[in-house]
Order: sequence, then C-alpha cells, then structure tokens
Amino acid sequence: MRVLLTGGTGFVGSSVLPALLRHGHSVLALARSDAAAERLERAGAITVRGDLTDTDALLRYAREADGVIHVASPGDATSGLVDAGVAAAFVAALTDSDKPYVHTGGVWVLGDTHGLVDAGAPFDPPALTAWRLPVEAKVLESTADGVRSMVVAPGIVYGHGAGLPNLIVQAPRRNGTLLYPGPGDQHWATVHVDDLAELYVAALERGEGGSFYLGVNGDTPTVRELAEAASRAAGLGGAVAPEPREETVARLGPLAEALFLDQQVTGAATRQQLGWQPAGPSLLTELESGSYAPRTRPAGVAAG
Repeated sequence: MRVLLTGGTGFVGSSVLPALLRHGHSVLALARSDAAAERLERAGAITVRGDLTDTDALLRYAREADGVIHVASPGDATSGLVDAGVAAAFVAALTDSDKPYVHTGGVWVLGDTHGLVDAGAPFDPPALTAWRLPVEAKVLESTADGVRSMVVAPGIVYGHGAGLPNLIVQAPRRNGTLLYPGPGDQHWATVHVDDLAELYVAALERGEGGSFYLGVNGDTPTVRELAEAASRAAGLGGAVAPEPREETVARLGPLAEALFLDQQVTGAATRQQLGWQPAGPSLLTELESGSYAPRTRPAGVAAG
C-alpha cells in the first residue's frame, strides 16, 4: 500500500515510518523543509513537500495514496484549528474511495476515568484537548461518505528517552527529593512508541471504519511510582514528594491539568479487534534502567 504519512520526523512518526516499511508498504512522507526531507529519505520514504496548512497539497497527495496516517501536530495553541483543516482535507480527498484514514487523537479526552475503563468510556476532556472531540467526530462520520476512517488515541507515549516522561525525569528537585506533578496516586495510561507504531499499521491494514482505538498497553502506573523509579535512576534513592499544585500549574500551564488526570485504561478491545500485541518494556522499567536512565541514555538522544 502507498501510504501518505504526516509527522514522519516526529517522536511517533519516526517509529511509524519504519514500521510501515517493515510491513511492505511504501511511504509518501510530508516534509516542510529540506532538512526534514533529507531525514525522511534516509529513512526510506518518498518525500512530498508541504505543511499542515497547505490543504491543496494535502488533497493532492492523499488522492495519490492508497491510505493516510496523520500523526503530525503543531503542539501549540493552533493545534485545534490546524487539525480540523487537515482532517477536512483528507476526508474530502478520500470520499467514496473506501481508502483507510487513520487519524491521531489522545487518551486524555476520556478525562478522569474513575476506575478501570476501556472502549466506550465517556468523554470528559481537559481544556487542553477538548478541541479533539468535534474534529474526531467529523473524521469518524466520514465512514458514511465512503472513507474507512479511524481514530487512534494514544496514551502517554514513551521510549527511546523521548516524550512526556521527561517531565518526570527532569522534574524539579528540592533537598535531594524529586518532585512529581499532582497527588501521585493518579494513574497514567501508557504505550511504548514502537508498539504504538505497530498499532497504526494494524489499523491501516485491518481497522474497521468508524472505530475509535485506544492506543494503550494496559499498564497504568501511578505518578508516584514513576517518580520513584526516576529518583532511583538519578541516584536519589527513590526520594520523591508532590510538587505544590500551584507551582506545577505555573511551570507547565494548561498541560498540568492533563498530567493531574487519573486514567486507568485497559486497551483490551483494541488488542482483541486488531490482533495488536504490545511487547515493549514498561515505562517503569524504562525510567529506572532503560532509555531514560542517565547512565543508559543513548548518545545524541535529546530529552523532551
């Protein structure tokens, strides 16, 4: 299958691209700069030039492809508007084609889960990600117009020393103690980036139109457990304490509200429906002795 991929140089996309190639697909990767194009070509992709606001280009490239995986995001205040435009372009391009369109969401739209949940859980997003719901609704509704559209909603993505777990690794220290966000008993729903990449491929190949797939591996450690692992790796002996809420909000802004969420999400329905089998190390292992541990971080891997 010839797959149009956005975000191929990002944290998630740089794992999705080689996963697609391993499964025998060819990749048309959107590149907005010469540097990005060079990196994507080295990874084995055919590059097409443009950015997420160039809807004419997105329409053209999507029509040339056999399917689309969209993982890119500005990651700022424009994210909602940009994502809505991208989704509208891809839906228009793929209407009446029965081609797959895999759109990226996020598990935070579930809000506090109040216990263990899975597919079908109600939505209660924090302000940071509330914009996702109307965009995703339009994506999924496009199944009625002949698009095999799906949403993959990842949890906290980790692996290779990158991503949000660095907010734990690089958290403030006070008197030899690592400070963590929130009360500490809140759970994070997690997924290794390489496992997530396999999920995108599975959805592309076997996903059912109109499906909302939770991209989590079923491992939901508490923030205190994560902080203790990072503290041990940093030589602090597991010493941790909660950062005052107001300090976390002042330091991280709207992101803090999402980090305070208590989310216990199994992802069992996704694994069953797609035959997806996450196999990566847990986030706790990665923090204490894997890619986030100071003594094991690969040379050249930037944090964050």
